Amino acid sequence: MAGNSQRRGRRTSSKAGPIKGSGGQRRAGLQGRGRTLPADERPWHKGYSGDEPLPKRTAWKQEKERRAASAEGRSPKVGNPGAKSTTGKRAGGRTPPARGVRVAPGRRSTPPKDAPELLVGRNPVVEALRAHVPVTALYLAHGIDADERVNESTRTAGNRGIAILEISRAELDRMTGGVLHQGIAVQVPPFAYESFEDLLAAATEHPQPLLVALDGVTDPRNLGAVVRSAAAFGAQGVFLAERRSAGITATAWRTSAGAAARMPIARVTNLTRSLKACQEQGLLVVGLDADGETSLYALEAAVGPLVVVVGSEGRGLSRLVTTTCDLTVTIPMVSTVESLNASVAAAVALAEVARRRGVAG
Repeated sequence: MAGNSQRRGRRTSSKAGPIKGSGGQRRAGLQGRGRTLPADERPWHKGYSGDEPLPKRTAWKQEKERRAASAEGRSPKVGNPGAKSTTGKRAGGRTPPARGVRVAPGRRSTPPKDAPELLVGRNPVVEALRAHVPVTALYLAHGIDADERVNESTRTAGNRGIAILEISRAELDRMTGGVLHQGIAVQVPPFAYESFEDLLAAATEHPQPLLVALDGVTDPRNLGAVVRSAAAFGAQGVFLAERRSAGITATAWRTSAGAAARMPIARVTNLTRSLKACQEQGLLVVGLDADGETSLYALEAAVGPLVVVVGSEGRGLSRLVTTTCDLTVTIPMVSTVESLNASVAAAVALAEVARRRGVAG
């Protein structure tokens, strides 16, 4: 106790001198430095818009960037002194990417529409070869564990004179973009579409013209199934819109079971305009709609020149196409199911048209 008292005494004794402190610096540090200045009020920032001259070093850097940008023919990466910066935009008027969105520096560019397509996987490859999809090359990874599907694919490709190329697995990964390929892939060339004018002219020469139009069918499997049904029930052609619609890919080829090779298929820029062209040639345009005004089983016009329009998987027929149709037809159903799949509805309607034409014949 005595020692503690002595130590406390020495601490408060005038002989020990004044107590050392922070000099008020800690208290001043707790007071804060005020608001953070925006970019247009900071003389050293590239977005500064005040009347005071920029510091020499900052002005020199910005002038150097402007000269380099002028020589390269691009916009400078600095702000313009005297002009207020635009909130939410970078220099040059470019909007910065949203926070959290990362752009890969080495991302692959979008392949052109007329580029060959790769179909990967053992089941898809063997099914495509069985369906006589026009394959141009068969790729096999080094050291692939061959099974019956791989052996059949290799044998079929050899019998048809298709090039068989053995490449490294890393190269196959690069070609397929990292998709699970199971060590095998085939290359399918772009589909050769028919001209719509030629398709329509050939259909009108038939005694009973029948065409199928697709309005926004985006699933290539549905597209292939519709093409297969159109070929099975005597249609002379299928046409679809170029935008917001699936094309004849390798998947559609395989689903059509080879019918895509025999059925004329055209892509049109404006589906509504193409339907009106069919009407001018004397064809009746009939749209399949769950709320149609006429029952399919009461469609007496099925024996005449006809265009059957199939809507998309989700929303059905678009508004413009619906108003263009001469008639909307519904498929009667006793179930509580609201609607059928696009390809199934097309098959049912085409089967009824073929039945009526057979009876009429």
